[in-house]
Amino acid sequence: MSTVDRKKERLRRKKRIKYRIRGTADRPRLCVYKSLKHIYAQIIDDESSRTLVSASTLDLDLRDKVKGCNIKSAEVVGEAVAKKALDKGIERVVFDRNGYIYHGKVKALADSARKAGLKF
Repeated sequence: MSTVDRKKERLRRKKRIKYRIRGTADRPRLCVYKSLKHIYAQIIDDESSRTLVSASTLDLDLRDKVKGCNIKSAEVVGEAVAKKALDKGIERVVFDRNGYIYHGKVKALADSARKAGLKF
């Protein structure tokens, strides 16, 4: 399977998931995106179309803790986004895997966010 086919399949899965998942003010959406070099997580309120909290491997406070996009980096980013969310008073979220299969980096990010105190 070529990379173009993989991307098309991920986007088809993303579209299917998007119909069911909506972030609200009391339960925003935790969205994950990963590239070849970095991993990103955002907590989004879809009703007002605003990003409430975000964390990634590009953040200045996380750069020295992580290197590249791997499972260890995903765990650090998940913990960071959960801490920022709890500081803003967000405890419950809806998890949006963004069309990625739930294993590896995506699963590590979700598990570390749960350990840090987010509920989904």
